[in-house]
Amino acid sequence: MNKPVNGKKELANHEIVTLAVYLLGGDAQRVDTEDVAVKANELARGRFTWRKYPNQINIDTVRKRLWDAATPAKGEYLAGSEKEGWILTTAGLKFATKNMASVGSADLSKERLGLKEKQWLRNERVRMLTSQAYAKTQSGQTDAVTVQEAEEFFRIDAYVTGQAREQKITRALTAFGGDHELAGAVKVLARKLRAGGKQ
Repeated sequence: MNKPVNGKKELANHEIVTLAVYLLGGDAQRVDTEDVAVKANELARGRFTWRKYPNQINIDTVRKRLWDAATPAKGEYLAGSEKEGWILTTAGLKFATKNMASVGSADLSKERLGLKEKQWLRNERVRMLTSQAYAKTQSGQTDAVTVQEAEEFFRIDAYVTGQAREQKITRALTAFGGDHELAGAVKVLARKLRAGGKQ
C-alpha cells in the first residue's frame, strides 16, 4: 500500500506523472516518456518500478499512467502521445501548480529550458505583443478582434482543426498564461476562439 506523501493527501499515479511533466518543462514544451519515467520515479520512488527488480523503472506502468492523465475521466491533465511527447493542458497546469507541495522533499526545481525552447518563447512573445489582436485587446476593443486575427495570434488557421487546434491554443496558454503583459490577451483570445469567435 502506498503511503501518503509528506503527510498530505496521497497522489494517484496519473497525478505523479502529471507533476513530472510539469517539472520537466511540460508547460511550454513536449516531454519524452522516458524522461517522465525517470522524474516520476524520483518523485515517488518505488511506485513505478518492478516488484522483483525494484531498481528498474517499469516503463509500461508510466505509459499507462500518462495515457490515464490524458483522459477526461482522470482530469485531462495532459495532451500528446509517446511519439510526439507530452504537454500539460490548462487543467494540468492548474493541477500541477496547486499540488507541487504534495511531493514533499523531492527536487521541485524545474529543468532548464533548452536553447531551442528559450528561443521559441522569446520569438513567440515578441510576435504576439506586436500582433493586431493584442493591440485591440489592449485598447479595449476585444469585441473587434476578428477570428482570423485571433487565429494569427495563436499561429493557426482555418485548416488547423480539432485536437491540433486545441493543442496550439493550450500551448500558448501554458507558456504565456502567467506573463505579466500577455496573460490577459492570451486568455481572452483563447476563449474567443474556443467559442467559435462569438466572444
